[in-house]
Amino acid sequence: MSTTRTAIVTGAARGIGAETARRLAADGFAVAVLDLDESAGKPVVAEIETAGGRALAVGVDVADEQAVEAAVARVAAELGAPTVLVNNAGITRDNLLFKMTVAEWDSVLNVHLRGSFLMSRAVQKHMIEAKWGRIVNLSSTSALGNRGQANYSAAKAGLQGFTKTLAIELGKFGVTVNAVAPGFIETDMTAATAARVGVNFEDYRAAAAAQIPVQRIGQPADIANAVSFFVGAAAGFVSGQVLYVAGGPKD
Repeated sequence: MSTTRTAIVTGAARGIGAETARRLAADGFAVAVLDLDESAGKPVVAEIETAGGRALAVGVDVADEQAVEAAVARVAAELGAPTVLVNNAGITRDNLLFKMTVAEWDSVLNVHLRGSFLMSRAVQKHMIEAKWGRIVNLSSTSALGNRGQANYSAAKAGLQGFTKTLAIELGKFGVTVNAVAPGFIETDMTAATAARVGVNFEDYRAAAAAQIPVQRIGQPADIANAVSFFVGAAAGFVSGQVLYVAGGPKD
C-alpha cells in the first residue's frame, strides 16, 4: 500500500466530484473526499471502501486558507502525501449583472478561484517532493459566456488562465496541470438551475439534449473519465490544456 498514490477531490460529496472520487479509487488511488460538510462525504468513502479502496472524508471550506492547510496536512498524515488534486468544488449564485450582489460575486469567485489557488498551493509541495503530480481544474463551457452567470463565467474562465500558468511553473517538477470544461451535465446543480428558471427538469434536459450534437446530456461519469485520463501515467506529455467535454465542439 505504500506505493499507492493519494488523490484529493474537492466538492466530492455529490455529482461530478463524487463520481470522480469513485473513478480515481477504481484507478487505484487512495482518495480524500473533501467537501464543506465532512459527513456528506462519508457515503462516498463508504462506497469506495466497500469496493476495496481507501478513502477519507475531510470537511473544508476551500476558500479558508488555514482550513485548507489543515485539511491537506490531515490527508498527508492519514492517507499519504497527495500528488493528485482535482479542483472541483463550486457553487452558483446566478443573476443578471444589474441584480447581482457583491456577495453573489465574491462567494462564487472565492470558491472557484481562490479555492483552487489555495488547494493547489497547499498540495504542490507534496508533488514537487515526489517529482510527480497531476492537477485537474474543473472549468465549464460557461467560461465562453452564459447569460446570468457573470460571476461563474469569470471564475471558470479564470481557471483556464490559472491552469495554463501552473502548467508553465510546475512542468519542470514532473507536474502536469490541465482543465476539464463540462457542458450540460445532469447533477443537482443543473436541476437547481431548472427550478430557478421555473422549468420542469425533464423538459429542461430534453431541450438541452436537442442542442447538443451527440443528442444527449452529459453524465458525471463523462467528466470522471476525462479526469482519469489527465491524471494517468499516459498523459504525462499533456499539460496546460482545456478539454471541453460537451458533446460537441466549443471554442
